[in-house]
Amino acid sequence: MFKCFLYDLAIRTQQTKRATVYLDPELHKALKIKSAHSEQTLSELVNIAVRQSLAEDHENLLGFDERKDEPNLDFEDVLKELKASGKL
Repeated sequence: MFKCFLYDLAIRTQQTKRATVYLDPELHKALKIKSAHSEQTLSELVNIAVRQSLAEDHENLLGFDERKDEPNLDFEDVLKELKASGKL
């Protein structure tokens, strides 16, 4: 098991970049607790969260790109239509 840990550490060290991140104390505490329960390191948890956030951003940007040719609607006009149709 120790050999496996050293191998994983060597691989992780070669494939990652170091960054300093300042966390709110309560967020840090919650991450430490989650880390202990999930048997994942703080770095692994942060990497997962950042990947998820970036994936959501990417999906949103794709949505904007797909809808770029749609007409712009005036908010007030849409609001009036929704009220007139009884949907609002």
